[in-house]
Amino acid sequence: MSDFDGLRPASRGFFARDVLEVAPELLGCVLQRTDPEGTVSIRISEVEAYAGERDPGAHAYRGKTNRNKTMFGAPGHIYCYFTYGMHHALNLVTGPLGQPYGCLIRAGDVIAGAGLARARRERKPRKIPLSEHALARGPGCVAQSFGADLSNDGDDLFDGQWRLFIPKNGAVLPHARGPRVGLSGPGGDGTAFPWRFWLTDAPSVSAYKSGRR
Repeated sequence: MSDFDGLRPASRGFFARDVLEVAPELLGCVLQRTDPEGTVSIRISEVEAYAGERDPGAHAYRGKTNRNKTMFGAPGHIYCYFTYGMHHALNLVTGPLGQPYGCLIRAGDVIAGAGLARARRERKPRKIPLSEHALARGPGCVAQSFGADLSNDGDDLFDGQWRLFIPKNGAVLPHARGPRVGLSGPGGDGTAFPWRFWLTDAPSVSAYKSGRR
């Protein structure tokens, strides 16, 4: 699927802005990946913003490392990392070159390629099949539905494999905002950093859990 009603392909300029501008505008957008196994499209329902040097919850807060170097590159790229020894997570790099900002895709609804996403999510035998809204509920589930891993770190959203579709009219959907999930310390302070954005009526939105203090 290459187009959606009311949406158009994003330009790199969409990402070349401050992360707090981009993050809420991603809600309702469609992230799509086509690989040899097929195409999966996910309508984004939940994101978190991370702002490098001004954000104690960000991977890049203390500077550039081999792990986070993609964040310092050009906007419109995928920053993928492995976390908790369990799963991968996908971020969309924003801001100008050299400024390590990005949006974590926390959750979404699979609107195309659900069979492929389900096959990837249910590779381990399950007694009860996953519900539709659970296919991409949580950042690890998003990455798994896309079949993404560390080999996708640095992928360009404008190089053919990935695409993002945004509203033609530039509308920002009604949404809520609050503390980011699972962060401890200053970065988990929801008053100072209410940088999680989500669609309130989307069942795919993940459950909030505070970080350990």
